Amino acid sequence: MKQSGNLPRSGLGSLVLIAVVLGGGAAAFAYTAGWLSPGRLTPERMIAALAPPGGAPLGHRRNHAKGICFTGAFEANGNGVELSRARIFERGKYSAVGRFNLGTTDPNAVDATARVRGLGLQIAAADGEEWRMALINPPFFAVSTPQAFHDLLIASGKKDPEAMKAFIQSNPEFAAFATWAKTAPWTDSYAEDAYHGLNSFIFTDARGGERTVRWSLLPAAQVVPISQAELEKRGPDFLEQEITERIRTAGPQRWTMVTTVADPGDPTADPSKAWPEGRRTVQVGTLVVQRIEQERDGPCRDINFDPTVLPKGIRVSDDPFPAARSSVYRKSYDLRAAEASSYPRTEAAKP
Repeated sequence: MKQSGNLPRSGLGSLVLIAVVLGGGAAAFAYTAGWLSPGRLTPERMIAALAPPGGAPLGHRRNHAKGICFTGAFEANGNGVELSRARIFERGKYSAVGRFNLGTTDPNAVDATARVRGLGLQIAAADGEEWRMALINPPFFAVSTPQAFHDLLIASGKKDPEAMKAFIQSNPEFAAFATWAKTAPWTDSYAEDAYHGLNSFIFTDARGGERTVRWSLLPAAQVVPISQAELEKRGPDFLEQEITERIRTAGPQRWTMVTTVADPGDPTADPSKAWPEGRRTVQVGTLVVQRIEQERDGPCRDINFDPTVLPKGIRVSDDPFPAARSSVYRKSYDLRAAEASSYPRTEAAKP
C-alpha cells in the first residue's frame, strides 16, 4: 500500500490528528431524527467534518477506512441469560463476522499513525437475530456528546492553534483522552488489544428486570507493549500481515466478552466517563477469530456495523451516541455503495 506520509511525533495538534481525527473510532456521529432541526447536526455535516482535505476515498467507509475482515464464532457460556433474554447469551456457538480496523479516514494509512484501533462485530443467532457492535481500544471516549465530537473535528482541522485551545477549554473531558493517547502502550498486533464498547445499553432478562451495561472484549493473547517508533519499523501494513500470519501459524485467537453492570448513579449517557472500579462484571462468552480475509472481497465488506441492530433483550439507553452513530453509518454506507465501481475489488461490487 502507499504510505500516507511522515508520522506525526509530538504536540497537541499532532496528538489530536492521530488520536481523534484519524481515530474517532466508534465516533462518526450525527443526531437522531428528533434533533435534526435547522442549524443542528445532520449526518451530512458530520461526514463533511470527517472528510480529509483531499476528499473521502471513494467506495470506502468514511471513518475506520483501513481494515481487514475475519470470520469465527461467539461461544456463549450461558452466564449472560441472567442479564438478558437475548438468544445469543444462551449456551452455544453463534456465527461471527467482523473487521479489525484503524481509526482513520485514509485506507492507505501507515499503521503507526492511527492511535485508535477498532473491532466491528456481527453475531448471528440461528433464528436470524443479529447483534452488531463497534468497539475501540480506548477505555473511554474523547468527548461527552456528538456535538462535541463534531466541534473537535472542526477545531483540529484548523491551522489556528487557538481553535484547539478554545475547544479544550469548552470540553475539559478531552484531557483524559489526550493523556491516554500519549501514555497508553502500543502493541504490534490486533490480537493483543482489548476492545471496548463505550456506550451504555439496557439488558432485559426473562422476568423483565433491566440493567444498564457496557461490555468489552479482553484478549487471551499475551500483551507485549512496543513504542510507536518500533511499530513504524514494522511497516505500513504490518497489523494486517501480522494477524493473518498469527492465525495461520498459531491458530484461532480469542477474546473474553465481559459485561459491566452499572450501579445507580453511574453516568450512562456519557461515554467519556468510565464507571468506577468494583462494578459487577459477568463473563458471558468468548469471541473466537478463526479466519482472516482481505476486505475487498471479504465477508465484512458490505456489513454496516450499526450499533442499534440489537437482538430482543438488548436496547439502547439514554446514551445518545448509538442512535447518532447509526444515522451517520447509514449515510456512509449509502455513499460507499453508490461509489462501488471506484472501490478496488477483484470481482463485481455488491449493490
